[in-house]
Amino acid sequence: MKRFTTKCILFLFNFAVLAGYAQAAEVALKVLDGVELHAFASSSYTFNFNQPTQRPPNSATNVNRIFDADHNSFKFDVGELVILRDTPKPGDVGFRTDLTYGFSVPEVTQSTADTGDGQSHQFDVQQAYVSYNAPIGSGLQIDFGKFITHIGAEVIEGYDGWNYNFSRSFLFGLAIPFTHTGIRASYTINDMISVMGMVANGWDITVDNNDGKTLGAQIAITPTDNISLLLNWASGQEAIGLNGVAFSNNTVNIFDVVLDVGLTNNTLVQLNFDYGVQANGAVSGRDAEWWGIAGILRHNYNKWFSISLRGEFFDDVEGTRTTSATTLVADQGQELWEITVTPEVRINQNMVVRMEYRHDKSNQKAFFDSGAGKTQDTQDTIALNALFYF
Repeated sequence: MKRFTTKCILFLFNFAVLAGYAQAAEVALKVLDGVELHAFASSSYTFNFNQPTQRPPNSATNVNRIFDADHNSFKFDVGELVILRDTPKPGDVGFRTDLTYGFSVPEVTQSTADTGDGQSHQFDVQQAYVSYNAPIGSGLQIDFGKFITHIGAEVIEGYDGWNYNFSRSFLFGLAIPFTHTGIRASYTINDMISVMGMVANGWDITVDNNDGKTLGAQIAITPTDNISLLLNWASGQEAIGLNGVAFSNNTVNIFDVVLDVGLTNNTLVQLNFDYGVQANGAVSGRDAEWWGIAGILRHNYNKWFSISLRGEFFDDVEGTRTTSATTLVADQGQELWEITVTPEVRINQNMVVRMEYRHDKSNQKAFFDSGAGKTQDTQDTIALNALFYF
């Protein structure tokens, strides 16, 4: 009788354990339901007709470029793996993680680490946040973690979107941040208007480096199907000087406007304006200012070929945002112009190949030349880029 009782107890225990495993597996399957896996990869080659050399004091770099800074070099720019679970309905919970590896994008957009942290220049957690669509009205979308900035017309490319041109504008790399770490909330008021608010550690930093926080906001207006307008703002106490000027605890404000107009079903015009000011950010102690405007005209000739033309002006009034091949006088600004033409061929639904010609001009001798110590006020480049996504 005792042996029979023991067997019954063991049977019930094993049944309970197996039932627990089954229940856990069912819960795991429910959690995995809706999880998506995406990938993106981009490779490129860039050639600078100035042919800058590595002989001191020069370096083989395309000055004031963002991801295409290397001359006469093939590069694997970035490989990206995205794992996400969207939250389209009120009450949904989810997350997004973008893991990137490469020799252009992660090195530029990587956030500044906390003191003592070790980071690989080629690897970056580009985004990582948890999401909750709070059941308030039509749904209040809340993201908590690290995310790409809402400011600017151009994006850090991924499976869910890339820019019309291969090279990035001066506005993208010199006027605005790349990422924020904090919390943001978005709400759709109606079919025409949505709003977003943000509180973050700052610009492109993982852990806050002062006691202040950066605030951000966006108003998105879509009056018709072919017109959209974004009004963006961010403000905080930051140290963001790029040219040896980095004053902490001085308030920075950035204002950004993006207008997209579909002229026809196949022709688009995009305009982008930025204005930034940093209190006491210049060497002399006065406010540092920068501003610029860019315009893009894109036409889709057919389902496999398009061409994009971009023109841009950027004024770094006190010289705190740009770099130069020559040493500039303190507080001496720099004005930059560029024009870029980018033909695009879509090989199939998962692959795009782009060619590009770009002309840059500065009011300073800002660009390296082929001779040691020689500089130019222009630089011309050509590039080839291939990207894959799913």
